[in-house]
Amino acid sequence: MTHTTDRNPETPAPDTAIAAVRVTDLTVAAPDGRPMLHGASLTLRPGQLVALTGPSGTGKTTLLRAVTALLPPGTTRVTGRVEVLGHDVFALPERELRALRRHRLAYVGQDPGSGLNPRMRVRDLVAELSPDRSSQAVASLLAEVHLPDDGRLAARRPTALSGGQQRRVALARALARRPRVLLLDEPTAGLHPQLRDEMGDVLRHLAREHQLAIGLACHDHHLVERIADDVVELGSPLPSAGPRNGKRSATRAPSTAEAPHRTAEPVLEARDIQVTFGRRGTSAVSVDGVSLSVAPGAAAGIVGVSGSGKTTLVRAIVGLQAVTGGTILLDGTPLGSGLRGRDREQRRRIQLVTQNPLGALNPSRRIGAAIGRPMRLHRRQAPRDIPERVADLLEQVGLPPEFVGRYPHELSGGQRQRVAIARALAAEPDVLICDEITSALDPGTAESIMDLLAGLRERHGTALVLISHDLPLVADRTDTVTVLEAGRVAESGSTAEVFAAPRHAATRQLLGRQAPATTP
Repeated sequence: MTHTTDRNPETPAPDTAIAAVRVTDLTVAAPDGRPMLHGASLTLRPGQLVALTGPSGTGKTTLLRAVTALLPPGTTRVTGRVEVLGHDVFALPERELRALRRHRLAYVGQDPGSGLNPRMRVRDLVAELSPDRSSQAVASLLAEVHLPDDGRLAARRPTALSGGQQRRVALARALARRPRVLLLDEPTAGLHPQLRDEMGDVLRHLAREHQLAIGLACHDHHLVERIADDVVELGSPLPSAGPRNGKRSATRAPSTAEAPHRTAEPVLEARDIQVTFGRRGTSAVSVDGVSLSVAPGAAAGIVGVSGSGKTTLVRAIVGLQAVTGGTILLDGTPLGSGLRGRDREQRRRIQLVTQNPLGALNPSRRIGAAIGRPMRLHRRQAPRDIPERVADLLEQVGLPPEFVGRYPHELSGGQRQRVAIARALAAEPDVLICDEITSALDPGTAESIMDLLAGLRERHGTALVLISHDLPLVADRTDTVTVLEAGRVAESGSTAEVFAAPRHAATRQLLGRQAPATTP
């Protein structure tokens, strides 16, 4: 790892006694008048790192965005003051505010991939905001966020990157500005445990050595305890409905032998899948000969470090990414490589919940319409029954029914993730693929969502494919696991057996950072 020795050589060392950011008694209201944030205060000082914690929906993202004076559309600052580097951001003229954001203040949101121009290459995305646009400067910034350029990564476009890689490119872009204040919303979501710890060390380094004032919203309590100088805990979110049956399972779903409705034949099977990005002469193999299968009612886990090909593999399975080799079968019937090669029923039967729900939800469509659309498209519900079914799904994922009238930007990241899950369930799929769906959720909400999915497996025989860096979660909630390394299968088999006696170095390295408690 490399670090820039002095990000702002022309700027004198800040006085840590002087606050770089001071938020006092801030209240923000939604368009309908309900409070999104109430009486919040926050102080960020140079050289220090402050973490915002609290359940999903308590206003962590709203507070960070208020520091940039970019509140969600339609929201209103009711009371309170926000000062950044001595300026009241809500009183600054627009020109001065833009200059502050451009040169002194950097913000990396919870879904940074949606902010990366898909037509630009990584090297251009980073160089675009840097005073030094040389290839050496770009390589230094990428290395600083643990994305060492092997000669290929900088030439890729965002769509050829994993969610964790997109997040680090966005951080490199933020650092390229040489800011004095850095705001991060769930900066380690979608990263494997070792990289989460390393990124925590990077943030500590930036705060200490470069005297950055850093504020981050985070659900990772281990990371917060390890790197934060101060913690601001926000209060309770709006009331949530919780699981419909009011019960929570203490253990994972029954094994295949315990579930009489399951069959030995896989409902979904991927054989020797290969995906290649780029053109001839500059192509890179992202997935190389990977096979995977899951039976009705079973759960298959996919693990591996960031960039190992997990997301690319499942995007190929659902038809969002063209494959260059291999076969995908649904109940033994080969599927087309892309969505155009599949009929409506085949598309309905395999649903994907992505890692970044903000980019997956139509910003102009209300939540009720987003969840109801699969019912209309696939004719899974009579039109008159759709509103009741939408309300039922919201309740199942722990959101109140009044959310039907809201837009995605009015929700927190964790709430958007639950809406994305409800929308996928609205299609009543036979196979549900979940890509890091708990990374933006607080532990209690994450447990409730996993209990909901376990209930679907038991009652309806829904097959689950789960991508996660949370190895205890994978150990507790899956029957089989596939470990990927550099786009290839390192090993696969029973989750309990693979985690208890890993054969491959890649698996041992993953398990060295976490010790999952497998269920016999």
